[in-house]
Order: sequence, then structure tokens, then C-alpha cells
Amino acid sequence: MFLPLLISLLGLLFGYDEAELVFVGDAMQHQAQLDAARRPGGVYAYKGCFDSIAPILTTADYAVVNLETPVGPAPHTGYPCFNAPESYLDALSDAGFDLFLTANNHTLDRRAKGLRNTIKALDARSLTHIGTYDSDSARLHALPLVVPVNGIPIGFLNYTYGTNGITPNDGVVVDYIDREVISRDVAHTRLKGAEIVCVCIHWGEEYKLLPNKSQTSMADYLESLGVDMIIGAHPHVIQPMELRPNRYFPDKNVFLVYSLGNFISNMKTPDTRGGALARVHIVKPKDGKAEITEASHTLLFTIPGEGGKSNFRVMPAEKCKESGWKARCDEFCRRARAIFSRHNISVPEKRER
Repeated sequence: MFLPLLISLLGLLFGYDEAELVFVGDAMQHQAQLDAARRPGGVYAYKGCFDSIAPILTTADYAVVNLETPVGPAPHTGYPCFNAPESYLDALSDAGFDLFLTANNHTLDRRAKGLRNTIKALDARSLTHIGTYDSDSARLHALPLVVPVNGIPIGFLNYTYGTNGITPNDGVVVDYIDREVISRDVAHTRLKGAEIVCVCIHWGEEYKLLPNKSQTSMADYLESLGVDMIIGAHPHVIQPMELRPNRYFPDKNVFLVYSLGNFISNMKTPDTRGGALARVHIVKPKDGKAEITEASHTLLFTIPGEGGKSNFRVMPAEKCKESGWKARCDEFCRRARAIFSRHNISVPEKRER
């Protein structure tokens, strides 16, 4: 509590701009989630899903979520080929998310039509999104995405390792991990004026609590490009976080998250029932460049709903008090904290009471 307050006071006294960003992991939509949200008449209502997490999102200056499902008309389906109703976007937007990431391995589950339906639904709501595009020209128009967050220009990019063997066709574009493309995109984003560059990346091996060599190699490459924030998803479990000086540019920090795990899902193993929310504090002196000064995380846990009766609910782990789920939440937290305590670098836990 003291450090953010001190930074705010210094900002008032000496002309700092400051911003807090939050990131969460995979917003899934399994069949059980669809069943819980289904109401008479083919309506899908997500009331209550995000009530416990919304205060964190709405008080942040910018919130980012990985939308790991296409969105479009019925039929609505869960794993293995996802397709969520448009009302899911409304629920996420109402909760406070500002940026939707769409480059992930499920983005082509409904092929090119599903990708376009998702973009159309996001655009109809004026929701900012990156990672997939309905044409090459649309990508050129959308990137670089540089967002002024409290006066601090922050650039965002989004890439995925693959799309479950489905190849884009009919002109649609998916941003795959490609070092040459990423290098050009980062440089272009800097030229557009971004003082902080964030790469959100879908990578790694599912259900592994530590990053693999491919992740560490790519993270090192992104660091060598001067990327300021590297935010990972896909493993469906948490992986370590680091806030430290950039090894190639020691005058600036890099914030690295290998995996935030699941934001909301129907996955059932101890490590997949929850995830982490990452907070990043950025300060820009009046006559200087923006820099990352602080980062923390909060553990999240999902309580399943009952078909047609109650929705799935994601919440800070400390708010999970229900007797039927508290033991499982405690087990998730115990295992996540064991990893973070051994491997995190300067990214402490912030518990929500």
C-alpha cells in the first residue's frame, strides 16, 4: 500500500504520469460453462461470473484478457472446438476489460468464418483487440496498437505458437510466433511512439508449472529487442514471473510472465482450477521515459456453476469461502505459491481481503 501511495504523491509534486495495468490468463468457455449460462429461449446470461474480480479491473487503468474462444452465432460449443455466444463478450467488457487478445491455438476452431465472426462481434461493441485480422490490410491498419494509458504511450502485440493444425484460409490473418515478424513489429511500435512495448504471447507446454526451453529462448529474444513486458498464456497453469533489469538494456526493467494460467474455465485438476492476475505499475517522469517500477500478482480461483441454475464464478482466492470449494482453492494456492516462492523475482503476492 505504501509504495503506490508514495509514487502517487511524488507524481503530484514532481510531474509524474503513472498507470496501473492488469493482465489475466485464458478466458475459456467449456461446455459446462455454456450449460450453466443457458437460459430459456436460447439466451446465455453470465450474471455473477466476474462480480468478485470486477473491482480490481475497474480500478486499474487498463485491463487485458486472453479470449480463448471464437465468438459467434449458434451452435455454441465447448472443447475441442469452441464457439461462445456474443453475450460472453458483454460480460467480459462489463467486468472492465479493455483489450482482448485473440491470437491463440483455438482462434480457428470455427475456421475463417469463426475468426471473422469474432472480429465482427468485438468491433460491434467497439472493443479493442489484436492478434487476428480478417485481411492483410486490416492488420496493417490495426498495427501498431499504441494506447495512451494515463498519458503513457504503451504498445501491444499478440502472437501464438499455432492453431491446432488448422491453417488460415480465405484471407484471414493470424499472428504466429515468427522472430523476423516480431522484430519488425516491435520496431514499428517504437516508431509509433510507444515508450513501453508489451508482447502477449501464447506459448509453452500445457500443464507444466515451469517454462520449457522454447519459452526461455523466445523470452531472451524478446528481451534482446527491448520489449518491456512479456505476458505468457496457454499452459493452463501458472508459471513464474520476473521483474528485473533487462540484461541487454540495463537502464530499463523487463516484466516477464511465463504463464498466467486459466482466468475462468471448467478444467478440474488442482493446478488448472485457477490462475493469476498480474499488476504492473508504470511511471513516466515529466521530462523522461516511462519505466516499470513495480509488479505484483493475485491468485484467482474459479467455482463451477450448476447447469441452468448458477454461473461459474472467478474470484480472488482469499474470497473463496464456500465449504465445498475452499479446500480445493487452498490446494491450488499451496501449489501455486510453492512455484512462485522458488522462482519468482520481485513479483510479490497481493492478497485481496
